[in-house]
Amino acid sequence: MSTSELAWFKSSYSGSSGDDCVEVAVTEQAVCVRDSKDASRPHFAVGREGWSQFLGFVSEA
Repeated sequence: MSTSELAWFKSSYSGSSGDDCVEVAVTEQAVCVRDSKDASRPHFAVGREGWSQFLGFVSEA
């Protein structure tokens, strides 16, 4: 799936001034992550199980 076909959305923790933003797009196989300040750069993908583990980790921090 190409970057333009993904439904990207900003993190709810992103600042309102438009800087330091992370965007994610969810597919059946993975969660894709990119820097919204430079959307032309490649994104990375994390398996859904790995993403769930990451969210569990950061919610405890």
